[in-house]
Amino acid sequence: MIRSLRVRLMLAATILAVLFMLALLPAMQGAFSLALQDSIEQRLASDVTTLISAARVEDNRLKMPEQLPDERFNLTDGRLLGYIYDRDGHLVWRSNGNQEEHINYTPRYDGRGNEFARIREANGQEFFVYDVEVKLLGGQSAAFSIVALQPVREYEFTLDGLRENLYLGFGAALLVLLALLWIGLTWGLRALRRLSQELDEIEGGTRESLSEQHPRELLRLTGSLNRLLHGEREQRSRYRDSLDDLAHSLKTPLTVLQGVSEDMAQRPENREQAWVLQTQIERMSQQISYQLQRASLRKSGLVRHQVLLRPVLQSLCDTLDKVYRDKRVQVSFDLPEPCYVPIEQGALLEMLGNLLENAYRLCLGEVRVSMRDTAEGIELCVEDDGPGVPSDQRARILLRGERLDRQHPGQGIGLAVVKDIIESYSAKLTLDDSPMGGAAFRIHFPVL
Repeated sequence: MIRSLRVRLMLAATILAVLFMLALLPAMQGAFSLALQDSIEQRLASDVTTLISAARVEDNRLKMPEQLPDERFNLTDGRLLGYIYDRDGHLVWRSNGNQEEHINYTPRYDGRGNEFARIREANGQEFFVYDVEVKLLGGQSAAFSIVALQPVREYEFTLDGLRENLYLGFGAALLVLLALLWIGLTWGLRALRRLSQELDEIEGGTRESLSEQHPRELLRLTGSLNRLLHGEREQRSRYRDSLDDLAHSLKTPLTVLQGVSEDMAQRPENREQAWVLQTQIERMSQQISYQLQRASLRKSGLVRHQVLLRPVLQSLCDTLDKVYRDKRVQVSFDLPEPCYVPIEQGALLEMLGNLLENAYRLCLGEVRVSMRDTAEGIELCVEDDGPGVPSDQRARILLRGERLDRQHPGQGIGLAVVKDIIESYSAKLTLDDSPMGGAAFRIHFPVL
């Protein structure tokens, strides 16, 4: 399927132009043929007039001079043939050029005056014939048919030359026409290219809306897109503001409850209830943080990001090295240069932060981050040499609130945040075994 609009239009224009010229060629050839036959008829009529002017009748007998005014009749190898027949159809004179030609032509003295025709001999030769009936001196007995002939091969040779020139001319005209059409389409589609460039700028974050410097036919489209962009920004802003307001309104009650639970924990008889209360308060705080992260990291529908991966990884690993300094984790990078990820930087930090923190926490001492190109896009992989994840538990740990590691505090929402971020960028998260022995989290970003 041809996806380029310019190529489609050019292909359609080429097909139409070729079909038009193929239909025009027979008409042009027919017009040339008729014009050439008219020219031959007029020339033969002039030759017949030359014969008539040279003819004399003495004693009811035709007399023709030995040398005619038109030299073509006098040449023995001439291509102009002249004949004169009496009213009974008997040949009474022939020109020098046709002494060896035997033309089986019988004139029809029927009073029609003149006739132009095309005859074919038994040997396959064809001739154009112009036959004029005259009455020399007005005598009934001095009536003759004066005939001039020309071989058709000359006409066909001329017509073939015209046809060849016509093909060459039409071919050259078609090339020029296609070149002009390509230039015209390129100029006409500049508006779409400019619109595409502005959309790229919006996706790249350097422009907020489309300009109005577009043809009238595109203004409705650009206006609708601008309204969509404006509505999306307002909706995202309202969503964030609402969640911020909710988090702020819950902050004070949670602080009070935290203080109450701490007071309760000081009494031995209330320690169990205090622990339950503190656990629920912590869960509520983490749920609020989770929802705020989802709101702030949600991908825009039109904006496209490209973030350099290595600096982000290095910053996160430096931080985690300090947190897990007693573990002395060895981190290796297998990344192409340069290495970009199609995701917003804040979302990339949150996603890799969760994955790397899990890898640092569960590994035995080695973590690897790699990236490679695939047929579907790019694949980012975070793997470790830890215990791994049983195959029957892999789908469950991606659910919010589900955890396999019970030795460390947390509510199990880290991987759920990662999954939400990845899905918001039309990517896919898979979990399988690593060649290092632990788990391998693979993120598949589709081709943009």
